[in-house]
Amino acid sequence: MFENAVLSIGNQALWTVLLVSAPILGAALVTGLFISILQATTQLQEMTLSYVPKIVVVFLVIIFFGPWMLNIMTSFTSNLITSIPRLLSLG
Repeated sequence: MFENAVLSIGNQALWTVLLVSAPILGAALVTGLFISILQATTQLQEMTLSYVPKIVVVFLVIIFFGPWMLNIMTSFTSNLITSIPRLLSLG
């Protein structure tokens, strides 16, 4: 029974990580793809050109989605802390 609880917590943790990281990774992916297409069409092969827009977009996504991401992480942590007595009774 204790193994099921640990697997459940691990599953919830993975879903939380995926939910929180998805907006940042998606925005960085779309920005990188757009910059790569722009570089290919203009034949401008400057390596640093791809980093600055990605950093700016990631910061904007963190500012925009930050409260939602914090809410998801806080909810997961709160649920984990409140389930400690139940987990101790299983062991």
